[in-house]
Amino acid sequence: MTALPDWMALPPEGLSAAEYEALPEEVCRRIEIVDGAIVVTPAPRRSHQIIARRLANELELAAGPELTVATDVDLRLRDVPLLNRRPDVVVYDSALPEDADLRPQHCLLVVEVMSPGSVTADQTDKPAEYAAAGIEHFWRIERDRQDDRRLTAFRYRLDPTTRTYAPSGVDTDKLAVSDPVELRIDFESLL
Repeated sequence: MTALPDWMALPPEGLSAAEYEALPEEVCRRIEIVDGAIVVTPAPRRSHQIIARRLANELELAAGPELTVATDVDLRLRDVPLLNRRPDVVVYDSALPEDADLRPQHCLLVVEVMSPGSVTADQTDKPAEYAAAGIEHFWRIERDRQDDRRLTAFRYRLDPTTRTYAPSGVDTDKLAVSDPVELRIDFESLL
């Protein structure tokens, strides 16, 4: 049996924000922190990364200078207990300094590209966390189980009263939206 690395030995109260920030970058790129617990995330398939990157490129073209688009970056949802996710794509305020933690109040949209190993997290856990944190828009991109060349985008908008997401649209094959940015995409271009 292989011993766990030292960074996986957690105190009973879980990993703190300071302890997370002290971890090497190569460790942080493969983990998320949920209630102080380390969740190891497997490296996504190439096709998953291609979809996320191409969607981010399209969002970046549509966003304008006041918004920045990034892929696979830390999003600090809560400090205690630590809740740190790594959305596939995030659109946030360009005024945020480079060395500042990315937090919900900076974000306009988060996107998750669902993989076979992330169904529960992408359909249930992350949307609830993003909504509770107050992020206005959430999109989930899914591949059709019968035809992996077909994508569907499930779009949600925050209900500020309940701090939950309400569906704002389902798009298959093409996406045409004016909120949160003006964007038209043929999903075939993301594959």
